Amino acid sequence: MIRRVKEIYNLPEEILFCKKCTVSNQRPRITFNSQQICSACTFREAKDFKINWQEREKELVELCNKHRSNSGNYDVIVPCSGGKDGSYVAHLLKNKYNMNPLCVTWAPLRPTQLGKKNLQAFIDSGFNSLVGTADPIISSKLTWESFKEVGDPFQPFIYGQANFPLKIAVSFGISLIMYGENGEVEYGGDMKNSEKPTRDVHDHEKHYFSGMPPEFWFDKGFTQKDLSPYMQPEYASILENQTEIHFMSYYTKWDPQSNYYYCKKNTGFTPKDSRSVGTYSRYASLDDEIDDLHYYLGFIKFGIGRCTSDTAHEIRDGLIDREEGSMLVKQFDGEYPSKCIDEFCSFTNRTKREVDEVIEEWRSDHIWEKKGDTWKLKNAIWHEY
Repeated sequence: MIRRVKEIYNLPEEILFCKKCTVSNQRPRITFNSQQICSACTFREAKDFKINWQEREKELVELCNKHRSNSGNYDVIVPCSGGKDGSYVAHLLKNKYNMNPLCVTWAPLRPTQLGKKNLQAFIDSGFNSLVGTADPIISSKLTWESFKEVGDPFQPFIYGQANFPLKIAVSFGISLIMYGENGEVEYGGDMKNSEKPTRDVHDHEKHYFSGMPPEFWFDKGFTQKDLSPYMQPEYASILENQTEIHFMSYYTKWDPQSNYYYCKKNTGFTPKDSRSVGTYSRYASLDDEIDDLHYYLGFIKFGIGRCTSDTAHEIRDGLIDREEGSMLVKQFDGEYPSKCIDEFCSFTNRTKREVDEVIEEWRSDHIWEKKGDTWKLKNAIWHEY
């Protein structure tokens, strides 16, 4: 059964590329203006020329003053795996703004040794931490079903990543949750919160859960007991706790590469020895052995791989130009993650043939064409050069 990706994600038939970066209009929820500039690039221009960052910092100080505990209790939840972004947020809040963060980690499906090392180094740099894990047997089954139904093995992890911090906030009576970047506006998506520091839990289903919240899986044979670790608290308890979910990227001029250097200096962060599969960078998304398959499915479904996302952001940040980014995309995007797929097969108790069959079901005929035995993108950014 071929998945109708175009219909599921409401993708336009004609593939267009942003005139400033390397991303295409196939990224879900992205918009292009009349000059064919993507919403993420337009937002970046606003960051450079329209936003008063001194005023934004004043807003952050006011927020911290509102929530800061004077009794030594935790006063902010920071979702953090030990990576460069969450570590940056936690360290900044503690050391510059005198907050007392409780750092919360939803455990990776298959933790890497480097991810474990970075999390421990972060904790050792002076932080309190809680790690949440789910039953690995249920997690394995749910991961496989998500891989088939959503085309993303990371869906169960994303549930936990979004909902576990909410549970801890309600349980501990902590009203403020501070994430790093708002991916919808930084990478291109729904711009409804581009001028706001917060997000609403009602946006989770659309922005993070592909329209399939944890409750979706009841009809697939999973029980309340199975899914409870992945579900958010009762909405009434979220309101009673006066829970606020904020993004640090609203208050500071967000720069992933600067975050890397900051955390390398302050929290003991270590990058990979070599580049990640499917891209040229080596300091992002290092925690999970199944990471590479998540990014590969993005390439299969939308023609947008990990290198496209990396180059698009670095073009916006002025680190590379569009032509260089296009050549990097040609070189690295869509690299087949052999080692990762072996790990995924072991985790889900499936064969490589079963995995590859599901992958092929997610190709859309408006993005792909087959020439002989080889699949080719019908339109690619490097065709312009």
